[in-house]
Amino acid sequence: MTTLEILHAAKECAPGLSWQSSETKNRALAAMADALEANMEDILSANALDMEAAKGHLSDSMLDRLALNPQRIHGMAEGIRQVIHLPDPVGRVRDQVRRPNGIVIDRVGVPMGVVAIIYEARPNVTSDAAALALKSGNACVLRSGKDAFRSADAIVNAMQEGLASVGLEPKLVQLVQDTSRQSVRELMEAVGYVDLLIPRGGAGLIRACTEGSRVPCIQTGTGICHIYVDRDADQEMALNIIENAKTSRPSVCNAAECCLVHKDIAGEFLPKLHKRLTLDRQDHPVELRLDSRAAGIIPGTAAGGDDFDTEFLDYILAVAVTEDLESAICHIRTHSTGHSEAIVTANEAAAARFTAAIDSAAVYVNCSTRFTDGGEFGLGCEIGISTQKLHARGPMGLEELCSYKYVIHGSGNIR
Repeated sequence: MTTLEILHAAKECAPGLSWQSSETKNRALAAMADALEANMEDILSANALDMEAAKGHLSDSMLDRLALNPQRIHGMAEGIRQVIHLPDPVGRVRDQVRRPNGIVIDRVGVPMGVVAIIYEARPNVTSDAAALALKSGNACVLRSGKDAFRSADAIVNAMQEGLASVGLEPKLVQLVQDTSRQSVRELMEAVGYVDLLIPRGGAGLIRACTEGSRVPCIQTGTGICHIYVDRDADQEMALNIIENAKTSRPSVCNAAECCLVHKDIAGEFLPKLHKRLTLDRQDHPVELRLDSRAAGIIPGTAAGGDDFDTEFLDYILAVAVTEDLESAICHIRTHSTGHSEAIVTANEAAAARFTAAIDSAAVYVNCSTRFTDGGEFGLGCEIGISTQKLHARGPMGLEELCSYKYVIHGSGNIR
């Protein structure tokens, strides 16, 4: 099917989902999860072809994003099952107002309609997006990157099998078959077909979508995430947090890309950081890209002009020494993409100042930025991390895939 044919089919079947009961949608989700596990062999075979084709032109961290194994597929299925237990936002009365003239005004949650998601080498996004879209009453059109296309196609085929098994239209979940840039343009320009476009990927993809879309578009994901180590930090805690935020999964958007250290402790702390991230790591030592003050204390690579504005998605960390808390806040305001920032400090006043001054979607005190995730926030799997301020911000779950309408009840009232 062409992209336009897929969009037309999604628009046709979306209204039929909007009035389905929570029980029906939950049965469909359970069937989709079961189908993923039942079709594991086909999904793994497709992923093996993707992995073979990607070797040599994707980094190790990006290959890790692309790779599937039985454990990850079970995890994808479990992510769908977790959505079953989340409250259904469709039809929920968010607010109610009773006017003096007797009319009652309800603000009621409703689906967006057709949600399109453009993403890159992340096969798990396929099932996460489909589950959240279905539970929130939306048809979804998925556009995977070329590197993950075979995997995504096998996953969608399995989920469509699950939908059909409970009597729902399989075309509620569809995968765009064209992996060229033309299909991205078609989704961006699909006025009347796409009610919400969500790009998940690198800065180039997100910028192209947010700047060029003619349909409503959520800005997501680019994560130049900072950790500021304050003068009053517990240094062992800071080392643990930075190591987790940088190395537990460097290819994701909530991984730390920059570490700022207060000048009063830099001479003591930076050698510990160098030892923890570089000398002590036999596998994947972290390359430290240092500003001039940090370079005077520990060995590393001199930071280039773009290093504090780069989402590395790799075992690379930009490091700078700051004069004080206010200069750290100024640095973050200048270089942040509005995703996730953290302060490590035992000083409550410093923590309060940091959380008030930093205007990112998630601001942490004494914990890793890696918690910016729908599952960790109790939202189930997520459809993306919004770094904008309109409609949705932070991890996007079921509520963020709904809009609302006003339903007004009267008894013959006239104006």
